Amino acid sequence: MLIQSQGFATQFPHLFNEVTWPWGRTRAKFMLLDRVPQHEEIANVDIVPRIGENWVMLQLSDGSWDIPGGTLEPGEGYLDAIQRELMEEAGARLISHQLIGAWWCQSLAEKPYRPHLPFPYFYRLVLAGEIEIERSPDNPIGAEKVISIASAALEVVVDRFVAQKRYDLAELYQLASGLRD
Repeated sequence: MLIQSQGFATQFPHLFNEVTWPWGRTRAKFMLLDRVPQHEEIANVDIVPRIGENWVMLQLSDGSWDIPGGTLEPGEGYLDAIQRELMEEAGARLISHQLIGAWWCQSLAEKPYRPHLPFPYFYRLVLAGEIEIERSPDNPIGAEKVISIASAALEVVVDRFVAQKRYDLAELYQLASGLRD
């Protein structure tokens, strides 16, 4: 299931270094995967989306840039979750996708974020894929508010993530582009 990541870890050190995310108090390490983990091990899913040759990113109400994704709902599979998240956050439909990898995570919290999620170890699955924007984002209550959806060349997307010091996401888009080529 795990693909040797040594060369990629050298090329994308911010993506492959172990980190501790302040939100949810989670330790995470990115890894390439050649197959999807068991359903009961997946808590979250993200996608590096593109439209044709351009890459898509979301601008949130605080001005920061992000990728679509989120937490699986009870009984929801990862593909259903990413299709829901794309509609909620980008007003987009998934056309095609490929597995890139996942962050293997360990929660440092006392209990799971939601009772139906795996705990304390889980995967935050990462896909890349072609999307089609159909409408405005749903922006559900309680979720981050998306104010803009940008579709741009890889260099522009990378520059925006680097400008906000999200080197991990900049490298994730570069990895997705390289795996596509």
